[in-house]
Amino acid sequence: MTYTLIRNTTLIDGNGGKPLSNAAILIQDNKIVAVGSEQEIKLPNATIKQIDAKGGTLLPGLIDTHVHLMLQEINPLAMLQMPYSLSYYKSTHYMAATINAGITSVRDAGGADLGMKQAVEQGIVVGPRMQISITALSITGGHGDGLMPSGVNLSFFPTTPGRPSNICDGVDGVRLKVREILRAGAEIIKICSTGGVLSPTDHPEFTQFSPEELDVIVREAAYRKGVKVMSHAQGIDGIRNAVEAGVHSIEHAIYLDEPLCELMIERGTYVVPTLLAPISVLEQGKASGMPDYGIRKSAEVIEIHRESIALAHKMGVNIAMGTDAGVMPHGTNLRELGLMAGIGMSPMETIMAATKTAANCLGWQDRVGTLEAGKFADLIISRIDPLTNLRGLEDTDNIPFVMKDGAVLKNQL
Repeated sequence: MTYTLIRNTTLIDGNGGKPLSNAAILIQDNKIVAVGSEQEIKLPNATIKQIDAKGGTLLPGLIDTHVHLMLQEINPLAMLQMPYSLSYYKSTHYMAATINAGITSVRDAGGADLGMKQAVEQGIVVGPRMQISITALSITGGHGDGLMPSGVNLSFFPTTPGRPSNICDGVDGVRLKVREILRAGAEIIKICSTGGVLSPTDHPEFTQFSPEELDVIVREAAYRKGVKVMSHAQGIDGIRNAVEAGVHSIEHAIYLDEPLCELMIERGTYVVPTLLAPISVLEQGKASGMPDYGIRKSAEVIEIHRESIALAHKMGVNIAMGTDAGVMPHGTNLRELGLMAGIGMSPMETIMAATKTAANCLGWQDRVGTLEAGKFADLIISRIDPLTNLRGLEDTDNIPFVMKDGAVLKNQL
């Protein structure tokens, strides 16, 4: 039995309350046992390892609800030339960069398979807690269909032994595909109910999957002990179809209006904005091999995307932080926080979106997301006060300490 006390810190516990100065947190093995002021915490009669936070700010480990740990940047030519196993070796660096940025939990929105998750859990590689979707289901010719006119397939998630093909059509076809993905180890089902910025043959406003197909997908997932569905959904009609079918979270949500926001509030649907994604496509541009159609569509949607997320926040839709990391380099995820603040969210609201609300979105609210007794010891220390310098978190040097499951994964205090 090992005890750790982190002291000399200001606490932001993820619940949205006023920060607590002169705070401390007591950890037993991998669980939090007490949180509060240094004077109030009762220490056990045992050997205790003490860590001096040196006046830094203590926060829950951050959560990114939309990443792709098998990707980094989108360069079709490089992707075609990459050997099958090389992408897995590269992913170990992406996972380490994620931890270095203070992100201790992620929801992988396509690409990571069961072996990657188990490699982290077994301590073979360093990485965040993972909730995996395996791949992103798509109709033929939809956002997840990478077949080009030449006959070359530029799928982001090519079929592998641990990643079944993602193309499915019709009620019977989607039912079978959901079962295949669940068999492969998916903990959430990812679908594409609209087109997208980086798909070669469609547009973000194109609607994909019929209401009947969506209904079967949601129900088939729910039969497996309540597995939920997340949807890449950018156009209004495709978002509405997904929400009405009972999809749990809407990814990107580029085009929104008031009635649709009201419907999401009524249904308890989460929005994961990924405001950074189209900006990153423009930043990388042709120099990195980004396809022309992606650059063009990104420029088209950036401003309407901001306006839609601002509307969702103003109306009170549940917003969870997600970045689409993989489109941009892993480890730069926390640029998303500044963009969320830019549409009207307060610094505390953005922190909650990356902690408590994100944990709720993943269904992990009993494990992570806030610093409370009984939860896993996932936490970070920031050199700066994120409530007064939120964008300072973009510099990973300002996050000198990262703990996941009671294990110190970064310590530069």
